[in-house]
Amino acid sequence: MKLDAIVNQPVIETERLILRPLRRSDVGLLELYGSDARVASMTQSIPHPLPPGAIEAYVNRSLSDDRDEDVWVLDGTVSGLSELLGLITLKQMDREQSEIGYWIGPAFWNTGLASEAVRALVEANPHADKTMFGSVFQDNPASARVLTNAGFQYLGDAETYAVARGRTVPTWTYLKRLA
Repeated sequence: MKLDAIVNQPVIETERLILRPLRRSDVGLLELYGSDARVASMTQSIPHPLPPGAIEAYVNRSLSDDRDEDVWVLDGTVSGLSELLGLITLKQMDREQSEIGYWIGPAFWNTGLASEAVRALVEANPHADKTMFGSVFQDNPASARVLTNAGFQYLGDAETYAVARGRTVPTWTYLKRLA
């Protein structure tokens, strides 16, 4: 028998979602969405094509006691949707700061679910941060609206390497002061 570890991070409820810790049973839907080029190309770290075992390794890292990033599933079962609509992450940085990241499955784009999840995570502030950062690719203005809808302010332009694209991509960086 194999049991999942209990991850020390809060469950956060919204009107249409439950943000819950990742679990091993999420692997199938994570592989489905992660293997979609539309999803992978809008993230920094999801490769495309998705190599065998990549999702299992990600889940194992996410459940590890020494992780530096908390991962929540956007679970839509409370509103009759799928148990995994996307992911939202909070990576701890130094000086009471975290970086927020998120993606949502293409079937749920333009539904406001990503904005709802980001607002909920910011409001819950599980790391007791004074500042949160977020960055989006400049060719993804919908993701930028998610951050601005949650009160993030534009900070400046930068660039980052996107694994699925195999190149450096221009980004917009955003900041939200919490304390």
